[in-house]
Amino acid sequence: MSNESQNVEALCDIEAGCGAIDQLVYPKDKDLGGFTVRRALPNQALKSVGPWIFFDHMGPASFPAGEGVNVRPHPHINISTVTYLFAGEILHRDSIGSVQAIKPGDLNLMVTGSGMVHSEREPDEVRNSVHSVHGLQLWLALPEAHEETEPAFYHYPAAILPKLSTDGVAVSVMIGTAYGVTSPTKTFSSTLYIEAKLNAGQSLTLPTADERALYVVSGEIALKDALVKNHTMVVLSAAEGIVIKAKTASQIALIGGSNVGHRYIDWNFVSSKQARIDSAKQQWIAREFPSVPGDDKEYIPYPSLPKS
Repeated sequence: MSNESQNVEALCDIEAGCGAIDQLVYPKDKDLGGFTVRRALPNQALKSVGPWIFFDHMGPASFPAGEGVNVRPHPHINISTVTYLFAGEILHRDSIGSVQAIKPGDLNLMVTGSGMVHSEREPDEVRNSVHSVHGLQLWLALPEAHEETEPAFYHYPAAILPKLSTDGVAVSVMIGTAYGVTSPTKTFSSTLYIEAKLNAGQSLTLPTADERALYVVSGEIALKDALVKNHTMVVLSAAEGIVIKAKTASQIALIGGSNVGHRYIDWNFVSSKQARIDSAKQQWIAREFPSVPGDDKEYIPYPSLPKS
């Protein structure tokens, strides 16, 4: 059994009330060069949740002046990337000319389609002082019919993303429809992504989806008879009316939607076809991808190549 994931039967008696949980996933730490993220997707036991194929929780991390997030230009194909911050600020630049700072509560959606390059760095005014960063970075597999769509970038400020209170719990609907409201974020298939903050003792009934998983960003929640601690992903069953209760002040993210089929993954390349990944890999090695205007002096080499 993988140490990243295990069936909940090992933790509690399903007949006693744990039937809401299909699987628990414990993220692995990944070094991104200067800071560490917790990677919940993909792992050996769980490759996807609906269209979601990648889930990184970065931070909370603090940096002294002069240090911080500094991800050089790198490529993607056939996916959409999602960035959402709880704290800090990151500057996005990409090969179609987008330049956009993302701040807490905003959502960046990059549709890489036929191929796109981007960098993620911190603005100088942030980097030059003591600062912190905390957020989620996720990838969505595009349906096969849209994998080679024209690259595009969308920024959704916090002010236009639906927010509501359900039984006193503050909920933000970032992608999809939940609790009677629909996010303006562009989708290519059935997709759900919400974020919620619960005070100790508060409860929240979770929205349904074909597939869904709950991630505890902070705090501890009770899900029927199971206690789920922070930095844990819970793959939920198909049962309706699943309720979580916060044992302490907690923050959660829920992802879900319809599965779009198997995807091959090689480094930053994702596709329904292995041949497409092989082609993109050779293009990146040959430096045939477009460059990022304003950030074209550096790039991340394909990992199998010796680093200069």
